[in-house]
Amino acid sequence: MTACAIEPSADPGNGGVPPAGCSITAEGAYAARLARSGEGGDSWYPERWTLDGPEPYAVPLPGNQPEEPGTEVQPMGDGRVLVHRVAAGRHLFALLYPTGPGTGELPLGAVECPAEATGLRLLPPAPGGERAYALAAGPRSTVLWQVVGGAFGPERVAEVPGRCSGGVWLDRTGRILALDRETGGRTKAVVVDLERGGEVSPLLQIAPDSDDRLLLADPDSGLVLIRSDAPSPGRERLGWGVLGSTLPVRFPECLRLPDCVVTPFAVQPGQVLTPERCAVALRVDGAFGSWVGVWRPADRQVRHLPAPEGWLTGAGLWTPEGELRLPCSTPRSPCGVARLAAPDVPGTGTGGERPEEPGEPGEPGGPADPEEPEDSAPEDSTSGGPGEPGEPGATDTSAAAPAPARPRPVPLQQAPLARLVTK
Repeated sequence: MTACAIEPSADPGNGGVPPAGCSITAEGAYAARLARSGEGGDSWYPERWTLDGPEPYAVPLPGNQPEEPGTEVQPMGDGRVLVHRVAAGRHLFALLYPTGPGTGELPLGAVECPAEATGLRLLPPAPGGERAYALAAGPRSTVLWQVVGGAFGPERVAEVPGRCSGGVWLDRTGRILALDRETGGRTKAVVVDLERGGEVSPLLQIAPDSDDRLLLADPDSGLVLIRSDAPSPGRERLGWGVLGSTLPVRFPECLRLPDCVVTPFAVQPGQVLTPERCAVALRVDGAFGSWVGVWRPADRQVRHLPAPEGWLTGAGLWTPEGELRLPCSTPRSPCGVARLAAPDVPGTGTGGERPEEPGEPGEPGGPADPEEPEDSAPEDSTSGGPGEPGEPGATDTSAAAPAPARPRPVPLQQAPLARLVTK
């Protein structure tokens, strides 16, 4: 057996989503990253951040030897840090924890991948923080491994036909996992039920010949962020929908930023029954670097904010009250958190102070086109299927979108979202 390759700098195994600077537990109490030390910063070691106290603080967890740059780390709910290494053709997993001046290490076991497998990577932290999972993608099937929380080390949980990427948790119990599955040259999001032996069911199919990926989900409100080329064949766009809703997916024009890659990385929790008011944090990567965007489905524009100094790019979390917290590390402040207030929801006067506007177009932290044309304010995409919202003559009662005079968004065809949320 030979080991699966790991590509830490580019993340094709995660649907092309840029890797974040650190990993944060689902509840937001801990974070973990691979930090540098030594002259020239060429020595790597795991570092745990505690985020739920009065002030954030970091604890270094160096092992007996420096880590490889491709080593994955993930915080657990009890403060330990899961580390994923590759050595001698095997994937090794261990839990690290502070022991006075040193670092304790609890080996968990190893996983070997077939020679034709293309990668094994950790999935995002599971709700509860007691379990952790990894995905090993092969050309014809993908194996889901539970690497923390099992009785006898890493355990094979399920094998999903097709090549899978991504990984989004849809509930607060860690039972329902969404994956992006490629079969027949098309990618569609599917659901894996971990309490039913890895039972797989379809989640998202906007059009038969479209690539539809799930990027982010909020279990409280049901808000989901997707990337699909259904409204613009050959060009992927960001859209949003609601689990359990019969309303269609929408593709806001304001989320189209020329020459930029826009990736949602955090959704405001606690907004039960009001998904259109959830604040969404966006990572925007352009020619001048990376910055932060803040957007709500109820809004028609993205608020662009310069990235705070030392931001661990792509990492952050929302509080239910609407404060965006971004972990940052600078030589002066190695462990810090920048706090940004979400902009007001139009017409409500809620959400805290409005953040500062970004720089001029073309400057770092500023969008390429800061103002949305008036005629592009209605959310556009291709028309819906028969009998669904989006068909000419169908009524769309969504409060998040005014009645447009152009084709309505694509419906969630063959997507049993309502059945999912009842499990």
